[in-house]
Amino acid sequence: MPYQLLANAVLITHVGIVLFIIGGLLLTLVGAALRWNWVKNFWFRGLHLVGIAYIAMEAWLGIVCPLTTLEQWLREQAGQVTYEGDFIAHWMRQFMFYEAPPWVFIAAYSGFGALVVLSWLLVRPTFPWRAAS
Repeated sequence: MPYQLLANAVLITHVGIVLFIIGGLLLTLVGAALRWNWVKNFWFRGLHLVGIAYIAMEAWLGIVCPLTTLEQWLREQAGQVTYEGDFIAHWMRQFMFYEAPPWVFIAAYSGFGALVVLSWLLVRPTFPWRAAS
């Protein structure tokens, strides 16, 4: 039972990260249009950029996310069924019945990463070391 609870905790964390990555860009763009200053927060924007950069790097290098690997291991320990491939691809197949070759996900992650970088140019973050002076 503890393995199943831990696997579920990892899954919830993973979903939270996915929502942060997708929602972070949407909030940044909407927030800029609505003049929300908090979307310019350097730490929020930096963590968001690092997150999508890491995801795109995993895709380019063909690395399965460590959270996916951990969740699968915990589910095996709990005697549950596991899945193959990366987290996003698996859940897209489950919920949307969508299957695509790996290059599609590489392109999607890279394109999303490019949008995040573009958002840094369009909605410039406030750097904490500049605000102090």
